[in-house]
Amino acid sequence: MTIAPEEPKTETPVPEGHVKLVIDGEEVIAPKGELLIRTAERLGTVIPRFCDHPLLDPAGACRQCLVEVEMGGRPMPKPQASCTMTVADGMVVKTQLTSAVADKAQQGVMELLLINHPLDCPICDKGGECPLQNQAMAHGRPESRFVDTKRTFPKPLPISSQVLLDRERCVLCQRCTRFSAQIAGDPFIELLERGAHQQIGTAETADVLDLASRTTSGEPFQSYFSGNVIQICPVGALTSAAYRFRSRPFDLVSAPSVCEHCSSGCAERTDFRRGKVMRKLAGDDPQVNEEWICDKGRFAFRYPQAADRLRRPQVRNRETGVLEEASWTDALRAAAEGLSKARDGKGVGVLAGGRLTVEDAYAYSKFARIALRTNDIDFRARAHSAEELAFLTASVVGTTPETGVTFGEIERARTVLCVAFEPEDEAPIVFLRLRKAARKNRTRVVHLGQWTTSSVRKTFGELLACVPGGEAAAIDGIAAHAADLDEALAGDGAVVLVGERAAEVPGLFSALHRLSERTGARLAWIPRRAGERGALEAGAVPTLLPGGRPVTDADARAEVEKAWGVTIPAEAGRDTTGILQAASGQQLDGLLVGGVDPDDLPDPDLARRALDNAGFVVSLELRPSAVTERADVVLPIAPAVEKAGSYLNWEGRRREFDVTLEGTGALPDCRVLDTLAVEMDADIFTQTPAASYADFTRLQRSVKASFTDLSAVKEAFTAPQAGDGKAVLATWRQLIDNGSLQDDEPHLKGTQRKPVARLSAKTAEGLGKVVKVSTERGAITLPVEVADLPDGVVWLPGNSDGSAVRATLGAGHGAVVSITGGEQ
Repeated sequence: MTIAPEEPKTETPVPEGHVKLVIDGEEVIAPKGELLIRTAERLGTVIPRFCDHPLLDPAGACRQCLVEVEMGGRPMPKPQASCTMTVADGMVVKTQLTSAVADKAQQGVMELLLINHPLDCPICDKGGECPLQNQAMAHGRPESRFVDTKRTFPKPLPISSQVLLDRERCVLCQRCTRFSAQIAGDPFIELLERGAHQQIGTAETADVLDLASRTTSGEPFQSYFSGNVIQICPVGALTSAAYRFRSRPFDLVSAPSVCEHCSSGCAERTDFRRGKVMRKLAGDDPQVNEEWICDKGRFAFRYPQAADRLRRPQVRNRETGVLEEASWTDALRAAAEGLSKARDGKGVGVLAGGRLTVEDAYAYSKFARIALRTNDIDFRARAHSAEELAFLTASVVGTTPETGVTFGEIERARTVLCVAFEPEDEAPIVFLRLRKAARKNRTRVVHLGQWTTSSVRKTFGELLACVPGGEAAAIDGIAAHAADLDEALAGDGAVVLVGERAAEVPGLFSALHRLSERTGARLAWIPRRAGERGALEAGAVPTLLPGGRPVTDADARAEVEKAWGVTIPAEAGRDTTGILQAASGQQLDGLLVGGVDPDDLPDPDLARRALDNAGFVVSLELRPSAVTERADVVLPIAPAVEKAGSYLNWEGRRREFDVTLEGTGALPDCRVLDTLAVEMDADIFTQTPAASYADFTRLQRSVKASFTDLSAVKEAFTAPQAGDGKAVLATWRQLIDNGSLQDDEPHLKGTQRKPVARLSAKTAEGLGKVVKVSTERGAITLPVEVADLPDGVVWLPGNSDGSAVRATLGAGHGAVVSITGGEQ
């Protein structure tokens, strides 16, 4: 018999920066610094755990993930927590699969965790999706040796109006406290006391014996991200007031979805039952929101269920002047007849709004050009300017995650400059990335604003304070007055984030363009609303056709005309303000309005006059509004949860979603407009969201334009000056406020930040505890809070209780207002 010689064993080379170890008898190569629990996961071995979370710093609090470890051939004297120990060369690890020692240790820890845990699984909100239940079955003992009385507490303890705490269920994993301190930066939940008395409580509570009474009377827990602690809690200790006792996981149907509340486009999971949304959870998307969402995205989902929801079309009775319910056929015929007459007269303006899906925005854009034969269309239901539109045309249209700034690039950036942008209020997930970048990567975050907001503090940032309206001059002055920042912006990976408030500051976009050209810093525009970026790409603006094609460019216009088979007007149309001015002056005979609130517009009084003076108004709306009150025809449309479509987030990333609640009969805007166009003898081929997007993709070629720099006239853009009894107004909307999409959710309303008027100490002198801010339109009276604003500046929340700035003052950021002491 011939025996072949054994082939010599070849050693697997270890790449630089990696180590070789053995887990359960299997040789593994892992990067240095990786946690043992992660390395085991990559092998497919799930080690039980409670405190471990991939986005939180290791804590080793629960001790459930114990494994047996050998180093240099010598076993460690006791099992080690795999969630805190990093891999090392030559390490030998045995998990519960191959080690009786590790298995016994895990069973013992589980027995200790269950000593005081209540037996209320049948009524616990976490029942059916509880890691403690699952791991007790898989890694616990079949019988308990504990025979004494379990510890109990009064329950539930209201941490806030929307987060409730059942302390006896807590296993002290510290996930919530670490999220609070590390991710959100809000000191709202902490560990109190020590030893057997240790428990979770609020930061304001010092005496654990008086915990229940003092928590509710102290400062409320007002984090914008509190709902995340409910989701990551591995037991039922933290529950949602809005969901508590409402349902069980096995009663629910789950569907992936996308948040409709801001331009981040967060991945979500929507759980519903019997045609009603019961809750929303954060989806896992490492490229966008990781595993977090803000409370607005989590809890503000009840507005489609409001009692005043429009379910049937309405047509105004010409004799009585009252809106009356009508069939879709009659309503569409009335709308088509009125719009056709207005089109053939002085024309129709289209106000599309900023909450549309890409598919719906494209339908508005195409309907305006084909059915109404006009370029008078604008999605910007907010302050806007021609300079902003020029900037968006040159720097934003057509950018994608491959060509523009992304969440990941923010996290990796060495320097980030935020201009006219309050990230925690206007794009919360961008704020979380900024905080992560500053905390993990020492990113320098600079905020050009008016005072040290929570965004500045929590991103460990620097404030470049300026008077509202003086941001353009401040940007131009960086080279002369902030040489270190100028040098940093010229470095690799520098990013400038600009918010939609920049449109209210003349010359700011030009100054940012000059800054980017000089330093090489990359610019990213982050609007507040979910549909604005998609509407821009779809051509729902007066100067652009789909794909960024300029209306005035004959060749670009010819491409669209060929695809659509129509002739498009060659002149640029009117923007939102121009449309409203024309309608107010009876220079337009009709308006088509898609979900626009007049109080969001720069001049709400002008908007109401325009609606009153327009000959014929058609409103596509979800619920009654100031527009529907004046409309001749009201066509109900579907909310996001009842239609399919996609949003384009601020990165230019498509965020597609399907119908969650089917069979409601609600129609998306694109379907309504398609049918309305047919009634007007036009075809726009947007009968379904899929058809609309397919038609849009034929024109989805970005056409870049050059930006017109206003440097020749930049001297005219000076900051407003406040005289005696006057102040310059700074304002923006807080995340949780009186927005219509937050209606019918009292628990969320309970955590909005207290409306105050902020002034510098010098400006507040002699005003007392209350200040009255007024214009010729009206007045707002709020408590005074002293902050580090420039002298002669007052800050007001844009749309909070008692502070509806646009509706009451008819003013915006950079306006000069009067200030006097209010009533005490």
